[in-house]
Amino acid sequence: MLSDPRISGLLRLIMAALRPPPGAGRIALALGMGALTHLAFAAGVLAMITAMFFGMSESLGRVPQPWAWLANAFLIAQFPLLHSLLLTKTGGRLLVRLVPGPHGATLSTTTYALIASLQLLALFALWTPSGIVWWRAEGGIFWTICAAYAGAWLLLLKASFDAGAEVQSGALGWMSLMARIKPRFPDMPTLGLFRVIRQPIYVAFALTLWTVPVWTPDQLLLATSYTAYCLLAPRLKERRFAARYGARFARYRAKVPYALPSFNRKHDNAQ
Repeated sequence: MLSDPRISGLLRLIMAALRPPPGAGRIALALGMGALTHLAFAAGVLAMITAMFFGMSESLGRVPQPWAWLANAFLIAQFPLLHSLLLTKTGGRLLVRLVPGPHGATLSTTTYALIASLQLLALFALWTPSGIVWWRAEGGIFWTICAAYAGAWLLLLKASFDAGAEVQSGALGWMSLMARIKPRFPDMPTLGLFRVIRQPIYVAFALTLWTVPVWTPDQLLLATSYTAYCLLAPRLKERRFAARYGARFARYRAKVPYALPSFNRKHDNAQ
């Protein structure tokens, strides 16, 4: 019966209809990585905003003392250490291998953003509160600090947009894979907040650490640790920029201050 040409033809049509279209696996991988990364990114940012608003006093960690401080110290250290390691050549090769198959290199920026988002989520969701509250803003002071906190986050959003939202959010990798093109990084940022200081993302991040309405020893530990990171880590970033952009970055660095704006001179865009 299967030898009947009509039946054989019908079976071939059915098999052809069930066969995935060309590129379906690539598209599914791109969309899956994109959805996972952006969900993790949103969860990490939301956890950070909420946890710091309460001075790290309402997180979900429940490690008993005295081990809680060791666990919290690990949570603080894991983000800058792995975040910086993955930006090295060795880290870049690791990012490529984390996605099996031929698309690891294209998705490396998305993979990097996914890991960073999960790190932030772990830090702020799994922190074990000390239970000590030193100060809690009230009345008009509370609303003033809340406005400053919101302003710091808006500044961070603006700085991230000026640096290239597609890179900061992890969209560059999966969108490039969808389009079947090589990821193209945005040019060296010199516009927007980057006309005022060279490191607006790190400065804005540091501001979010200090404009909270609740102060605890937990928040102080986090704020001092990550403020030091925000001051030192950009040095490594600037080394990469110097190697990539050469004299152009040198001219930009000579004109634009590192972290504190100067209002005594005008800054032209680096060319």
